[in-house]
Amino acid sequence: MLTNITDSTTAAFLALEEKYGAHNYHPLPVVLDRGEGVFLWDVEGKRYYDFLSGYSAVNQGHCHPAIVAALIEQAQKLTLTSRAFHNNLLGEYAKFITEYFGYDKVLPMNTGVEAAETAVKLARRWGYVNKGIPENKAVILFAENNFWGRTLAAISSSSDPLSYKNFGPYMPGFELVAYNDIASLEKKLQNPDVAAFMVEPIQGEAGVVVPDEGYLARVKELCSECNVLLIADEIQTGLCRTGKMLACDHEDVRPDILVLGKALSGGVLPVSAVLADDEIMLNIKPGEHGSTYGGNPLACKVAMAALTVLKQEHMAQNAEAMGALLRSGITNLQSPFIKLVRGKGLLNAIVIEHHNKEASWELCMELMQNGLLAKPTHGDKIRFAPPLTITAGQVEECVQIISQSLKVLA
Repeated sequence: MLTNITDSTTAAFLALEEKYGAHNYHPLPVVLDRGEGVFLWDVEGKRYYDFLSGYSAVNQGHCHPAIVAALIEQAQKLTLTSRAFHNNLLGEYAKFITEYFGYDKVLPMNTGVEAAETAVKLARRWGYVNKGIPENKAVILFAENNFWGRTLAAISSSSDPLSYKNFGPYMPGFELVAYNDIASLEKKLQNPDVAAFMVEPIQGEAGVVVPDEGYLARVKELCSECNVLLIADEIQTGLCRTGKMLACDHEDVRPDILVLGKALSGGVLPVSAVLADDEIMLNIKPGEHGSTYGGNPLACKVAMAALTVLKQEHMAQNAEAMGALLRSGITNLQSPFIKLVRGKGLLNAIVIEHHNKEASWELCMELMQNGLLAKPTHGDKIRFAPPLTITAGQVEECVQIISQSLKVLA
């Protein structure tokens, strides 16, 4: 029987998705219709703390008034021209973001995976033109357990069978190296055909895996010594999430190619960007890469507002302080079911230790019942990554929710 679309109950909305939508996600059974700051409300009026933040797309908090105001103002004037013509905001945005991060040029895209693929294309072209790699021999290195999307290129670099199984054949020229393993990377970099190493400063989807102190700095040194580009995938770790503007900033590392997305729009529409200097960026000529929506005036206006808010409201500093408070609060619970608490800033995760393989899911269901939304990743891990506007009192309340919810595992 066709579900009545005028029925506004949770069950009705879930039934609609089940019947008409592809089954490529397994969400928590909550249907949301409003958000503000660190909070979300479901269709039945219940309020929740958001501890996922749209996988860090909503760093600035849900429906931030300054970002929404920029969206509305521009949406009433001009939204899209394509890159067949100029628009009055692209140049302003390009100047703004390149000066903001200290690069010569920006190539605007939409989604994070598009930006990451753009970075790979730039690296390959640089490898052939600047480094002199023989045609079609360029190698791009990726860290094991990486995650940068689900396009055919992205899954070709994956070490997770869930991502790549039965989707082959795969992209050639991609190789894997162990994460947080300098010796293995050094060996791989001896190959003169390596053009770039793309790496997440902290591996998000893998469960917030934080590398050893000094890892990124040594990676940058090795890449420079071997004439290999360092591509930093800061789509999830960047834009104040880890307590600095970029996670690379913790070790004063400047990547050759910087990839941004997610919170670049504050979560109101897809906006991504690739930043690099002229030596890399200007190898791509007209007609060789592009995007219908990339650099559209609506995205430009929103991204400038989103970036401005991050600095004006000192969100990096708040993420640093609130992240430390959250980790210490969870650690002090001394739960026998929490094997490990890890993270940096407000990108955190707990590792669950329990005989039940579904324990992480059951805990997230209980958290939901108690007013906090989080999602398991890779079985035994749960990310805790609220918007960067969260206060100390709210963190303490959330720690109590986590404490109460852990009782479901007893």
